[in-house]
Formats: sequence, C-alpha cells, structure tokens
Amino acid sequence: MMKLFKFTLLILTLCAGFISAHAQQSSGYPFKPIRLVVPFPAGGPTDQFARQYAQVLSNQLGKPVVVDNKSGASGAIGSIEVKNSAPDGYTLLFGTASTHVLYNLINAKPQYDSIKDFTQIAVVGDAPIVFAVSPATKGGFKELVDYARINPGKLQYGSAGEGTYLHIVGERLKYELGGLDIQHIPFRGSAQSIPALIGNQVNMTVDTLGSLINQHRAGKLRIVAIAASKRSPLIPDVPTVNEVTGLKDFQAALWNIVSAPQGLSPDITNTLILATTKALKNPELLEKLNSISIQPISNITGVAATSFIAKELVSLRPVVQSAGLKKE
Repeated sequence: MMKLFKFTLLILTLCAGFISAHAQQSSGYPFKPIRLVVPFPAGGPTDQFARQYAQVLSNQLGKPVVVDNKSGASGAIGSIEVKNSAPDGYTLLFGTASTHVLYNLINAKPQYDSIKDFTQIAVVGDAPIVFAVSPATKGGFKELVDYARINPGKLQYGSAGEGTYLHIVGERLKYELGGLDIQHIPFRGSAQSIPALIGNQVNMTVDTLGSLINQHRAGKLRIVAIAASKRSPLIPDVPTVNEVTGLKDFQAALWNIVSAPQGLSPDITNTLILATTKALKNPELLEKLNSISIQPISNITGVAATSFIAKELVSLRPVVQSAGLKKE
C-alpha cells in the first residue's frame, strides 16, 4: 500500500511539474522574434499597413516582429508557407480578402482553406478603394465610363494581380454598370501597377486611397472616384462611384487580417489578440494609419474574425461567378 501511495504521489508530482512548465511556457511567450509574412510585394497598401502594425506589436510583446514579404500567386504563396509552419506563434500572416476569401472562391483545387487551416487573430483595418486614371486620360470618371460604353474593349485597367480584391472590385464595377468591356491587366503588386498607370501603360487602375493619394496630390495621376458611401475628407473634390454612376451601394474597402497556422494554443492566441487590440489603439499608429487612409478595426477578433471571413465568402461568391474567374 505504501509503495502504491509513493508511486501515485510521484505521478502526481510529475504531472504537476509538466502542467506548471507548460503554463510557464505559454505565459512566457514570446521568447524570440516573430515573423510576420506579408504575401504581397513591398511598397503596396498591405505592406505599408503591416510594417506600421509590426512596429507597434513589437512594443506590446517586447520582441521584434519582422516583416517578411513572400509574394506571388495573388498572395497564395506566402499564405501556404504560413499554413505549413509550426503553430507556435512565431509565424503569422498579414492577409487580405484576396488570401482569405477570393483564393478559395477562385481556385477549383485550393491548397488551403482560410477557415479550417488558420487560427484567426483579428481583422485589423480596412482602406477605401479608389479608381484613378493616367495623366494622358482626359475627363473624369463619368467621361471614362461613357467612353467605355461607346468604345468596348479599347480601355484597359490595371490591378495588383489576377484574383486580388482590387481586381474583383474592377470586375464588379464592370458588372454593375451593365457589362462594360474594359480589359484587365494584372501586375505583381501595386508597386508595379501604379508606375504602369503613371507611365500611361494602362488607362485606369484600382487601388487603395492610401496607395495613390501622394501621386494624386503631386499630379502624377488623378483619382476620379472613390468606392465609399461618402466623399473622403482627404480628397473632398473626388466624387463617390454612386454619385457619378447612379449606383445605390457601390462600396469597397481592402481589409486586412492577422492569422496564425491552425493549432495555435488558446493562451498564445489570446496573447496575440490582446496585444493586437492594444496596438490598434496606439495614438502614433492611429496617426500614421490616418495619413494613408486606413481605418483601424479592433473589435473583430478570434471567433468573430472567423465569422467575418465566412460572411465575406458568401458575399463575394456571386461577384466571382459573374466575372467568370474560376480557375480549374
């Protein structure tokens, strides 16, 4: 009986030690730098936001958060890399509607499921979408649309890539205006599509306000419409798409989300959610985001972020189908 008692006591002691060590490991996170994968090229709207976020998140966690650009396939390459990483909290994804919604809608055989293969940390912000024209393009948005109606196939618009959210917004505009025939020219990120517009290689581009506002102010291109419910105070002279076209609810914003590989422990998930929520209330970050027209979001975290993605999948499915973008 005494031997059995001692053996039981030993087992309980070992279990208690394991639980204690596990708790210390979770509460001690992070022990080393964290890699934040941005699945798009440097210089674009997602990259700009990610770098601002990473800096403030580093301060919250007490360890460096290093941005790593892994671009290609409209964000799929970087996303797949994160999906295949260890769920230890040291590899995170700074995704968008392109990686978390459109990839699964467009690809017949996707290599990841944005809901099943990731632990969602938080939807962190969004940026209004605008339409801009090249210096050589005459007139405003109305004139551009009128010309496209009369001259089908003669205009081209650029985007950050095939299957990206910016591409879908362009296709949605064409669809809602009765099937405009404007050819889409995909580029590898905004860092390529914006210079192409400035160089008159395309007539129009679809991008975020923050990505284009400096070139607009410098006269290198002209923003002619914003996909929002009201005009932006940053460009008060630029009308909304609804104003010009008569559409009732043409609104679009590029949202960003932070995710980790599926299987991340609840403790580390909660640590990242708390740190992210605090980071998004940092006055310096808010000022910087405002300067590039990004609206922070701090109330869609964890399970709510997963539900957000599910709703977006339902919302964008008919747009993808109407544009015929399904890849076999």
